Amino acid sequence: MSGFKRFVLQGNLVEIAVAFVMAAAFGVVVKAFVDVLMSLIGKIFGKPDFSGIHPGGVPIGVFITTLVFFIIVAAAVYFFVVKPYELAKDRFSASGEETPSADVALLTEIRDLLARREGV
Repeated sequence: MSGFKRFVLQGNLVEIAVAFVMAAAFGVVVKAFVDVLMSLIGKIFGKPDFSGIHPGGVPIGVFITTLVFFIIVAAAVYFFVVKPYELAKDRFSASGEETPSADVALLTEIRDLLARREGV
């Protein structure tokens, strides 16, 4: 039972749950944004749904509608999630020289000691 308790209370599980809830909410916002843009496209081309396009009897309108939807969603995710995340990461990341890990520091110390020993 303690193993299950540790699993449930582990930080990663809570972070994933929060991310899932936020993604679902963001999906609703993006869908509403896509609906607005598709209605604007509909004002330009006469209707917001391209499903009725069948050149030569081939139903490519559904593909065009889905492609436009995908491009709008990808742009929304990029400009509202990826770019702000990269900017925040760059701003709050440690500027300056990174400290080497313990094994690299140990190997460097051994190298320096061997170099001094050979010089003697």
